[in-house]
Amino acid sequence: MQVRDVCKWYNVCPMKRYFEEGKLDIKWIDGYCKGNYHRCIRREMEEKGKYHPDNMLPDGTINKKLKM
Repeated sequence: MQVRDVCKWYNVCPMKRYFEEGKLDIKWIDGYCKGNYHRCIRREMEEKGKYHPDNMLPDGTINKKLKM
């Protein structure tokens, strides 16, 4: 079994917390946070120091149902 790369921001990312709370489907974690994080808009914005709301999904869409 191959070890997958995990985004360096994963442990502090709201997506992790939403997933652990059962508010976010695993497809987001598997599709972006673990292995394909280079596609994540959240990561890109974080790297550039640009603001992004906690409820912005990795594809850049806003999920109004996600609240902190």
